[in-house]
Amino acid sequence: MNRHITSLALATSLAAAIGAGSAVAQDSMSSDAMEGDMVQCYGVAMAGQNDCAAGPGTTCAGTSTVDYQGNAWKYVPAGTCETMELDGGRMGSLEPLDRDLPA
Repeated sequence: MNRHITSLALATSLAAAIGAGSAVAQDSMSSDAMEGDMVQCYGVAMAGQNDCAAGPGTTCAGTSTVDYQGNAWKYVPAGTCETMELDGGRMGSLEPLDRDLPA
């Protein structure tokens, strides 16, 4: 029984440590974005991998339905958005785009 309790305590501690690290990473990204290190770059996210704003009929993160959807954005390091090389000669934008929108 002691072995079971020890294993359970270890697993709980490990889960708590992982959860705390995840929360710190999320807080770090949010504060980086506020400090200007990260910017919202439209038209660079793959389907379902946007950070937010995927246009009408969607809610937020992970809701884009088309690769490089022009009205969906992803956080990228400042200064890289408009210079990213994407498939098909597409470029990122700091403003929403009217291209690659779902039908």
